[in-house]
Amino acid sequence: MTTEPTPVSVPFEPAGVVWTPVSHRLATARLTTLAVVLGPVLLVLAVIALAVPQPWLWLPFGIVAALALWIGLLVPRQVRALAYAERADDLLVRRGIMFRSLVVVPYGRMQYVDVSAGPVARWFGIASVQLHTASPQTTATIEGLRPDEAARLRDRLASRGEARLAGL
Repeated sequence: MTTEPTPVSVPFEPAGVVWTPVSHRLATARLTTLAVVLGPVLLVLAVIALAVPQPWLWLPFGIVAALALWIGLLVPRQVRALAYAERADDLLVRRGIMFRSLVVVPYGRMQYVDVSAGPVARWFGIASVQLHTASPQTTATIEGLRPDEAARLRDRLASRGEARLAGL
């Protein structure tokens, strides 16, 4: 028994598309960054609340802790929502949970493809592929790819873009 997608999800689930998810290491990298940024803030707020006997001083700690918990629960779901698909004439990039986005980049419109990895991304063994077109609105980024997959995708997209540009 097959189920038909609901009308709301149709633009984000084209028929016959096989999505390739990004690496789960992206979630780990984002959660580590969250801990590095909000951990010291929580520590300072806790020390202040313990040092000064005012009950209202726990309010900022509670707000930041709730924010950290919310982001910590949201990040893995956001990473699971990231995916891309290579089709015959274009590349699809899907992202978002509540605010969904589907970017379609025709191979013939690509000008160049970047692969980048900052220090945190390299530490977790992930890279990003960014496709550049003449229009800044259609620039698409795929984060959280293994470096070998990012290099393969870069080469494949570049060759497909050159073939489409040459009219082959």
